[in-house]
Amino acid sequence: MADRVALDGVLMKCNSNPQKARSDSDCLNARIAIERLAARVDPAVEAKRVENFERSREQLRLSEERKRQREQESKAKVDAYNLPVIPVEPTPPPTKDPQSPTVSQTNTVSQTNP
Repeated sequence: MADRVALDGVLMKCNSNPQKARSDSDCLNARIAIERLAARVDPAVEAKRVENFERSREQLRLSEERKRQREQESKAKVDAYNLPVIPVEPTPPPTKDPQSPTVSQTNTVSQTNP
């Protein structure tokens, strides 16, 4: 794990000959060393990555919240319970016009004229 050049050389040899790589202990050890090196993370780098992630997540959350508020403001909902009450006068009953036929008269005329 300390000598990265030697580790890379062993891995190149193992990758060029897969039959040998399965049985060779050097190949197995090199793969384990690579996994361990990959698992190591510098705490300062990790803290900075987490800080950047949290900052970008907060910015995204705020922008989405502003967008949602603008959409809500543009969609002004009508609250039926707070609308002003406007008195409505009933429609007057229809006046009888002697010239116009009634419904019963039109039915009897259509039945008599086939």
